[in-house]
Amino acid sequence: MQAAARAKVLSENFRGIIKRIEAAKEKAEKPQPQDVRLVAVSKRMPASDIQVLYEETGHTHFGENYVQELLHKASTLPEEIDWHLIGALQTNKCRAVARLIPNLWAVESVDDIKKAKALNIGRKELISSIPDAKKLRVYVQVNTSGEASKSGCDPKAAIDIAKCIIKECENLTLHGLMTIGSFTESMGEDENRDFKKLVGIKEEVENELKKSGLQLSTGLELSMGMSGDFEEAVKQGANNVRVGTAIFGERLR
Repeated sequence: MQAAARAKVLSENFRGIIKRIEAAKEKAEKPQPQDVRLVAVSKRMPASDIQVLYEETGHTHFGENYVQELLHKASTLPEEIDWHLIGALQTNKCRAVARLIPNLWAVESVDDIKKAKALNIGRKELISSIPDAKKLRVYVQVNTSGEASKSGCDPKAAIDIAKCIIKECENLTLHGLMTIGSFTESMGEDENRDFKKLVGIKEEVENELKKSGLQLSTGLELSMGMSGDFEEAVKQGANNVRVGTAIFGERLR
């Protein structure tokens, strides 16, 4: 596909998703967040697609699943891009990714204390070398479906991870909770029970933090919803949705 045609497709797809997000907010039974952040998931897509979408729409939030791919793209694309690492993360890669990407906006896949502490060390090293570098936002990923194939901590562990981030990781900011709904729930027509569970866990974590004297300045965000279920996620209170295929099309293998 020629560059101009590809730019047209990406821009139209992107604007179509924005319209669907706004429509989903209006259909919600309860008032939903005024702003829902769209993370365009660009894993296994060429850097040229990201550049085009950024230039055509001004969109800056992009998500990657793999550390090496993220490191490569972050080194070649504009520093104004706000990167989200959303894929399963190995502890031994946490330090490097937090240190080497100043414009890493958030890591959404923190599912244990070791990873949080490693990210904290890496960000500390970055801030030591670049004093105006910002703390790294993190989301605690929770396995709400109970599927062994899904990453994320046990719901009962979310509170301890959250406490550790606030008390022991001074270079991180606890920004929210993230989940990936099961395929069955995502394809259903009724309320998504995995999303509903994350909403409940958010309330439990915030209440426990408050009891422990660790009250947040703002409430925790909910990152939930992908190409097949983001509209339902918005209806149930998502602040952050991660959409890839519906914008970029089928991914490169």
